[in-house]
Amino acid sequence: MDIHARLKEMGYEMPALNPAVASYVPFKISGNHVYISGQIPVLNGAMVHAGMLGKSVTLEQGQKAAQACALNILAVVNEAVQGDWSRVQFCLKLGGFVNAAPDFTDHSKVINGASDIMAGTLGESGKHTRFAIGVSSLPLGSSVEVDAIFEITP
Repeated sequence: MDIHARLKEMGYEMPALNPAVASYVPFKISGNHVYISGQIPVLNGAMVHAGMLGKSVTLEQGQKAAQACALNILAVVNEAVQGDWSRVQFCLKLGGFVNAAPDFTDHSKVINGASDIMAGTLGESGKHTRFAIGVSSLPLGSSVEVDAIFEITP
């Protein structure tokens, strides 16, 4: 699988890895699983659509932010497998956190932005389990944060 070509077909490119913003590592491999730390929508050093859904951020902007999170997840996976995407078996799970106003209820539609990137780039292997929840704030004023679990071959 040429992940870079798939991303290009979809109109995206693999972003550079973002540095950790606190005391954690971007990923941890345990057995056949890669656990990806929560990714916020920072691309090329700039936050994509910071703020709160249902207040200062629209649904479409939230979806774009979730897409950016997914692209960052793929960049971390790329690092974890040292560019060898033949090792990636499945995206098992995405966890989506949406910085949302109390009356905002379209959390799942926001996180669809990340899910669509996974399915679009990985095909059947990108179809995953997921949660999408609303929270009152996220690091650095982010509108969305997404974490992931992948299955890989050792």
